[in-house]
Amino acid sequence: MKELWLEIEASLSESQKTKLLKSAARTCNAVLVGPEDLEKAKKAGVNAASTSEEADIVVLSTLDPEKLKTLKVKGKTTAVKIVITGKKDEETAIEAVGLNSDYIIVGTPDWKIIPLENLIAKTRDKTKLIAEVSSTKEAKVALETLELGSDGVLLKTADAEELKRTVEIAKKRHFTLALVAVEVTCVKEIGTGARACIDTCDLMKPGEGMLLGCQSSGLFLVQAEVHESPYVETRPFRVNAGPLSLYALTSPTRTRYLSELKAGEEVLVVDREGRVRLTNVARSKIEWRPMLLIEADCGGLTLKLIAQNAETIRVVTPEGSKAVTNLQKGDKILARVEEGGRHFGTLVKEEAVIER
Repeated sequence: MKELWLEIEASLSESQKTKLLKSAARTCNAVLVGPEDLEKAKKAGVNAASTSEEADIVVLSTLDPEKLKTLKVKGKTTAVKIVITGKKDEETAIEAVGLNSDYIIVGTPDWKIIPLENLIAKTRDKTKLIAEVSSTKEAKVALETLELGSDGVLLKTADAEELKRTVEIAKKRHFTLALVAVEVTCVKEIGTGARACIDTCDLMKPGEGMLLGCQSSGLFLVQAEVHESPYVETRPFRVNAGPLSLYALTSPTRTRYLSELKAGEEVLVVDREGRVRLTNVARSKIEWRPMLLIEADCGGLTLKLIAQNAETIRVVTPEGSKAVTNLQKGDKILARVEEGGRHFGTLVKEEAVIER
């Protein structure tokens, strides 16, 4: 799991510190404070990091091998904080890894990507690398750099809303959704419609795709175009998603219409086990194609999906995947089922919405 740390500056007002500590106690793995705020942090119930040896995590502002060894003998959790301005600083960070520091906190004020890439590669599985960031945008980059990302981020902000946004970025990257097997009850050819292929900035594997549906309460797992075919090359970056009016799950808590998705928008990639990851849209390719209506039963609830009528479009099953053109009554396919309605894509469980 990725870690989220918050740095609280000594210059903030007492009310600001109290507000941030209250938020951090619910959302952060650790809070970095000065020695003067250590007791306040501990009383707030956070995992306190500080230069004081009384802290839960003792932070060294410079690499001191002897002090680090002494702290480790005492059984202390340690972190070394290093600002990377050149190759020498990078070498210092690697040295700290060799001395078994539990965390390496790095700031990259000039070159933000390359030094972080180098350190991710060299510290992986040896220590936890925490990248200093000042915004949600920077946090997202750090957590994705070199595909693996840093082990966490240290956010420096006085803005509780910025903390909230960064929590969403850091925590939502690792979660699963409950999928259920629903039973196909009807497959029917219908007319031509405008359908969207969602081309992403990532590559998907068999069993991965997007959750899509006619009703926001029932979304089917439509597989990416990863299945080998004698007539068409695979396009593992693409989900042939269906008509523009379909719902797509684009965050843990929100759906959007396919018509809204364009280059740069975030979408979710989901696999058969319900594991979720984020990617971005590279393009939405809209063409007019013949369609199929698929209906499925889930405990007496009828769920619907419209897909292009073509052999290359496949839905995910508990064991594999199946072309929509080969679906038959009684087949089991995977879906995400929720109760309640949605208001501008946000789930409102108490709202009764009927979508037929």
